[in-house]
Amino acid sequence: MTYYIHAQKFFLRNTTENGGYLEVTDNGTFGAYIPEDQTPVGKIVDYSDRWIAPGLVDTHIHGIAGADVMDTSWDSINTMSEALLKCGVTSWLPTTITGSFDQLNDICQIFGNHWGEEKGAKVQGINFEGPYFTEKHKGAQNPKYFKDPSLQEFDQWQKSAKGHLRQITVAPERKGAVEFVSKVSETGVTVAIGHSDATFEQAKACVEAGATVFTHTFNGMSPLSHREPGMVGAAMSLDQVYDELICDGHHINPYVARILIDKKTPDHVILVTDCMSAGLMPDGDYMLGELPVLVGGGTATLKEPPHNLAGSILRLNEAIKNVVDWNLVTPEKSVMMGSWVPAVGAQITDHCGAILPGRAADFIVLDQKMNLLETYLDGVSRYKV
Repeated sequence: MTYYIHAQKFFLRNTTENGGYLEVTDNGTFGAYIPEDQTPVGKIVDYSDRWIAPGLVDTHIHGIAGADVMDTSWDSINTMSEALLKCGVTSWLPTTITGSFDQLNDICQIFGNHWGEEKGAKVQGINFEGPYFTEKHKGAQNPKYFKDPSLQEFDQWQKSAKGHLRQITVAPERKGAVEFVSKVSETGVTVAIGHSDATFEQAKACVEAGATVFTHTFNGMSPLSHREPGMVGAAMSLDQVYDELICDGHHINPYVARILIDKKTPDHVILVTDCMSAGLMPDGDYMLGELPVLVGGGTATLKEPPHNLAGSILRLNEAIKNVVDWNLVTPEKSVMMGSWVPAVGAQITDHCGAILPGRAADFIVLDQKMNLLETYLDGVSRYKV
């Protein structure tokens, strides 16, 4: 049955409206926004002191609720899919870490064979973080799988995934990286660059070849200095690129986040979690791929020296709240950085990222302090605090 949401504020695609009504049709899509002085006839769901925002889009997440993409199991994907609703996420890119060709191919086959069967947040494609990295900035990636990019491998993975491989990260200094970026980006797949000690010129060459995203900016990349801008300098200064940012207060200092957001503007900063399986779980021992991880104090770190950060336990609803609490952006911009901008970066705006007539009614309810209260999928409440 068609109903109308009444709320204090609506974060629409191009405007933020105070008050009014938003139609949700009987087939689970958004209808029209109606101003406050034009009360519609029909069922009204009242959120008078709440804010309505598009469902969040997490384009870089490895695991949550004890499950991981590297489990190579559709049951794990479903576990993650349903758990993400507790984070306000309604669309996502399941993200691998480095692994063997065969393991990654098996993961692609799972998505190819089960596409559209997830029960919670909607899978919009697969994100490959690796294996085409270099060791100096390996982070929590296993260097035994690092190698030069291969179009033949990519083509096989994409075939196994039945076209659903949506994003892949490469290190610009790897042999053949520029050609790989050029060919892959021509297919419509987003190419990101990261886990790299590349020079500014090497990074720039990949951007000019078609790379459009910097993977978790500042983390796992050559830093900015006054004579060699490095990967960070490229992320900050090149035009028409989108910079991922992990805003958990551990991966980057909030003032560093301010510098990047001020320079790039919120329109080009993608809030991601890089969450691993310990998200929504108690502190303790976990695994990230084949590597043991210790979770505690709000961080996930490798158990072996030098104890690198191993992803995060951040939830995307926490990230959009943090950047507001840190006085970096307005709530409107924060919501955009957690929904529309990720969708733009992954080239999935046809499916998610905004409240628009005719789109699936995937949305969240926030209070005035940016706390998540409820998550809707296709117009149906699926999670409530």
